[in-house]
Amino acid sequence: MSIRYCFALDLKDDPALIAEYDEIHHNVWPENIQGIKDSGITVMDLYRTGNRLFMIMEVNDDFSFEKKAANDAANPKVQEWEKLMWKFQQPLPWAKEGEKWVLMKQVFEL
Repeated sequence: MSIRYCFALDLKDDPALIAEYDEIHHNVWPENIQGIKDSGITVMDLYRTGNRLFMIMEVNDDFSFEKKAANDAANPKVQEWEKLMWKFQQPLPWAKEGEKWVLMKQVFEL
């Protein structure tokens, strides 16, 4: 059984940066892909409208946010990627201090 999580984050509202962000995501570093899989994430999709990003993640029974955070902290390439991403990303106005992707509340299911 998988669990789905949805997140939101904003990009800086700059068309050149947004185009660069989209292009970079055509070639995500292999170490990052492996780190995602090693954390128990089975599906990760990013969607964008304007400068708003949505991430949909499906995870297996081995996934935990704590495990993902520990794996990311121990992976220098993930840390390098995350630092690069802040060139493009900005927290949502209601994000907590230090929060990047904000977990979305499900309000409807069919």
